[in-house]
Amino acid sequence: MWLVMSPKNLGLHSAYSAFYPVSSEPPLLNYPRGREAKVAGAALFAGVVQFALAMFLAEFLYPGYSVSGSAISDLGATCTKGVCHTVQPSSTIFNLSIIVAGLLVLVSGYYLRRAVRAKAIVAFTLVAGAAMVGVGVFPETFGVIHGIVSLIAFLSISFAAIAAYKVERSPLSYFSVLLGIFSLVATILYVDGVYLGLGGGGMERMIVYPVLLWSIAFSGQLIAEGHRF
Repeated sequence: MWLVMSPKNLGLHSAYSAFYPVSSEPPLLNYPRGREAKVAGAALFAGVVQFALAMFLAEFLYPGYSVSGSAISDLGATCTKGVCHTVQPSSTIFNLSIIVAGLLVLVSGYYLRRAVRAKAIVAFTLVAGAAMVGVGVFPETFGVIHGIVSLIAFLSISFAAIAAYKVERSPLSYFSVLLGIFSLVATILYVDGVYLGLGGGGMERMIVYPVLLWSIAFSGQLIAEGHRF
């Protein structure tokens, strides 16, 4: 009789489980192989990380730029009392990176709609992606249009973080809601001109940084969930 040499017989089962623990919890995904989840997570991760790095690079290359006193969008185009100017290469780096980020977030939302059992997170993700593209296409030189798409981006990504609790495992689900609420409150304060001593740029970053961190964490879960199938 031949012995079937399965991974379990070879002692590989326990080693595999160490990397991808077998859980009794039901999967949060509705696609049988999880491919959509992995693609959604990879696109979200790539979009957010490249944007964060590009934003920091644009700040470094912008002479006299202040993270406290300058708006993030000033990196794309700076307008003061109706007079606008751009600083290169910061302007090109920032505008291109946020457009790429928005497109990748849209890709993430497209695959996410087939990977999770929640419509709200998908809708907010798609809106956020479109708004991010709008921020890059319509910099500060477009006036009120830029303000509208920026506000939509802030609100939609904040609500996306809150809505994501339905498809996240604890403790990430709790942190997700807290970060989303934090960003939402910061948005309200920013719009009202209440900066709490942080400056306009500092308060704007209190909107953006929490959801960037959430996006990275959420993308990691999506990629990991794909391995459950």
